[in-house]
Amino acid sequence: MGGALLGGWLDQGVAPQSITIVEPADAALPADLNKDITRCRSIDEIGADAALEIILFAVKPQVMDDVATPYARFASHATYLSIAAGKTIGDFEALLGNGAAIIRVMPNTPAAVRRGISVAIANAAVTDTARTRAGELLGAVGDVAWIDDESLMDAVTALSGSGPAYVFHLTECMTEAGIAAGLPDDLAAALARATVAGSGELMRQSGAETAATLRRNVTSPGGTTEAALKVLMGDDAWQKLMTEAIQAAAVRSRELAG
Repeated sequence: MGGALLGGWLDQGVAPQSITIVEPADAALPADLNKDITRCRSIDEIGADAALEIILFAVKPQVMDDVATPYARFASHATYLSIAAGKTIGDFEALLGNGAAIIRVMPNTPAAVRRGISVAIANAAVTDTARTRAGELLGAVGDVAWIDDESLMDAVTALSGSGPAYVFHLTECMTEAGIAAGLPDDLAAALARATVAGSGELMRQSGAETAATLRRNVTSPGGTTEAALKVLMGDDAWQKLMTEAIQAAAVRSRELAG
């Protein structure tokens, strides 16, 4: 996710000279990393008086405490962005100080193709200027929504953060179903992938039309689509399964928060 955001910033025109990456592992960095980006293997290579505007934490929640704590030295002037599932603003205030300016963000992987959506919440220490700047940076890879209730982040994580995996699994299932119906493997895969991708783009460009309206538009009475939807929508089967899945992901997000 950090790499997707970096790519979006560079595409947006952010000067590579203004970016510093702290990453000890060579394998974790893009092979074509811009030569004008400063690369450090440790925070110790950054002076305590460095004029850092925004610090992005893009590491696994399990290692966040160890990674984030040394950055408390920049709390007087930097705004911190976190994209770690389950790590709350309170967790970061405990690590970085109660006066630290913190924005918690949940993006999703379509950010890699500039079609992501990020949901963000800021604590009281974040200035209007910093919030605007963070919104611009997140907007480089897709849409941005701001919330005021942090308790919603678990549901956000379950729906949009984990959501791409649900869509990919839908594509897998459609592929296997096509094969079972007699299609060659490669054709079934191509049809499923193009159908899911194209439908997503149609929905993106449909403006105010809801997903339900688009579904009804393609469903002719007595036709093939209606026959399939009677299976998927019978007894709300698919809706119940999706609700259960998202609730399970939300519970896991709360568990990660401790």
